[in-house]
Amino acid sequence: MLPSHCIAFLGTDLLAKGPLAEVVSAVKRALDSGTEHSIAILDLATSRPVEINFTGTEEEVLQRIPRMQPRSAGRPKLGVVAREVTLLPRHWEWLSSQPGGASVALRKLVEHASRDARQADAMREARDSAYRFMHELAGDEPGFEEASRALFAGDAARLEQVVADWPAGVRAHLLALAQPAFAPPADAPGTAPGAAPGAAT
Repeated sequence: MLPSHCIAFLGTDLLAKGPLAEVVSAVKRALDSGTEHSIAILDLATSRPVEINFTGTEEEVLQRIPRMQPRSAGRPKLGVVAREVTLLPRHWEWLSSQPGGASVALRKLVEHASRDARQADAMREARDSAYRFMHELAGDEPGFEEASRALFAGDAARLEQVVADWPAGVRAHLLALAQPAFAPPADAPGTAPGAAPGAAT
């Protein structure tokens, strides 16, 4: 499935960023101009490569791109799905003693757990996206390995220092992608202490 927004680089120079159709048009014009630079098109959120068939005219290329359906307004309909859950007897006894019974208690536990994990998930996704981008666009840049270590260690200052001399477009997008991967300072007002992302496996 194609993303709704992406980013394209001509070599290491930013070519276009935004809605898919706009980026594809910019890339098509660059290809038709006879550029000898490599072109990379990446999902703006995940940094995964985006494959587009550029044969034909710009209009023909755009016609092959599925139109993104806008999200409907309003809250989505919520449904209850019944599935088997296996627990020890003492777990069932505790759940049954909770207000609303076992089902309500389980739903509350899952909601609390998912909220607690949301920040960690967002940090991991940002880190992975930043690494994919860095590997795709800056794998040959000096300090790539050191920059990777800084990213996975959660060391924002070190990462910024290592990539200071990288091409401006690559550096700016990398740091923007990586920023959510770093835990906020423990003493920052209104924030709770968070653990830095773990090392790559």
